[in-house]
Amino acid sequence: MVFQLINANLGYKQSSVLTNISLKINSGERVALVGESGAGKSTLLSAFQSQMKNKAALIPQDLGLVNNLSVFHNIYIGRLNSYSSVYNLLNLAWPQRREVGKIKPLVERLGLVENLFKPTGELSGGQQQRTAICRALFQGGDAIIGDEPVSAVDKHMANLIMETLVEKFTTIVLAMHDVDLAIKFSTRIIGIKDSAICFDQSTMNLTRKDLDFLYKH
Repeated sequence: MVFQLINANLGYKQSSVLTNISLKINSGERVALVGESGAGKSTLLSAFQSQMKNKAALIPQDLGLVNNLSVFHNIYIGRLNSYSSVYNLLNLAWPQRREVGKIKPLVERLGLVENLFKPTGELSGGQQQRTAICRALFQGGDAIIGDEPVSAVDKHMANLIMETLVEKFTTIVLAMHDVDLAIKFSTRIIGIKDSAICFDQSTMNLTRKDLDFLYKH
């Protein structure tokens, strides 16, 4: 088991967005959270992130990039805790060949190699999103949590990113806006509507009717 919630009320400060939530996610599951914006997907992801702390790689919706730092340095941040402060400062001033060698295959795969030493603030939204994904890949580990990680890229790149995440991580929990991608790459889909879990099903047992219901007003 990786995550578990029992009769949890989730929200911000004194306001509950999701109430009386009970669910668990086991190691090896690929879980997609689907539903309209504001339904509570990000709130649920935040609860999972709080449980895992530094045990899961993270792709936040706001990406968490430092715009005046290069793509290389933003990706390197994924492993800051693995190195000494002295080495981190050295790598900030003079990117070390060893670290460049580790990061370069990631940016090559996601089409960012030409921007490796460009400030992320000069990149497009899609390029910034890919930088955040490379940071999570560089961070590594068995599990990843992502909030709309492919919302700013085209269909081809979205498929490539999802394939890469499936190859790299054993357990995946993503909030997704693209239902077709969720069906293709997840083993389990949790539908959220009106601040409640509407369904929690194996992808193989899910019907299009189940999914369409989430988006009906």
